[in-house]
Amino acid sequence: MVANAMRLDNVVVIIPAYNEEQALPLVLRDLPPVGCVIVVNNGSTDRTREVAERAGAVVVTESRRGYGSACLAGLATLERQLDAGEAEPCVVVFIDADYSDYPEQLTELVRPILDDQADFVLGSRLLGEREPGAMPPQSFHGNRLACWLMKRLFGVSYTDLGPFRAIRYSHLRQLEMADTNFGWTVEMQIKAAKKQLRTLELPVRYRRRIGSSKISGTLWGSVAAGSKILYTIARYGAWRQPIRPTDRIAP
Repeated sequence: MVANAMRLDNVVVIIPAYNEEQALPLVLRDLPPVGCVIVVNNGSTDRTREVAERAGAVVVTESRRGYGSACLAGLATLERQLDAGEAEPCVVVFIDADYSDYPEQLTELVRPILDDQADFVLGSRLLGEREPGAMPPQSFHGNRLACWLMKRLFGVSYTDLGPFRAIRYSHLRQLEMADTNFGWTVEMQIKAAKKQLRTLELPVRYRRRIGSSKISGTLWGSVAAGSKILYTIARYGAWRQPIRPTDRIAP
């Protein structure tokens, strides 16, 4: 069953953005029509805010730098909308602003949730088709190491920490997300496992981003991101609870 525009009215998209004036318009152009798009301007010094507003997105500024901080600011904006009387969404989708993901694949990610077949859908770059050079070696191997550690510590199988993901909003609230920087994605995946969410990985295409990466494109960014991801896994692993084999994450 194909998710149509009417059903996507129940979908909110959150896009963290830092100096993405060139790539962001392409992301917004290729997104299917959804209920709301929230762009979080995370301390940009270029025209990111202007191009997002011109495209009709809801734009919020988060001066505290960090991927997790931007995502939390987007969720806080959504909560304010609900307090003002807006309808609660069924699904929240996260996607990067650098045009490395294919926004048109959003319907593939949200369909299992809208059809009540999953609660959390992760777009896996390692299962999908990747443009040469899209994932630097440190990113590729770092993701594999993180997933291997989560399998050892939590007994769940992931292939990627991909940023393109969809989750049922009611369950997202239960996760009580807190990380303010590089640990955001792995925190969500660990908490989803601990909460026994019905989780599905789907292959997504991945291309070279527009502009230079703020994380994998620099030695410091790679080291900082890798260290925080490993710390987050170890932190939650220290208080891990057993996960029933029947609730393992689908490959």
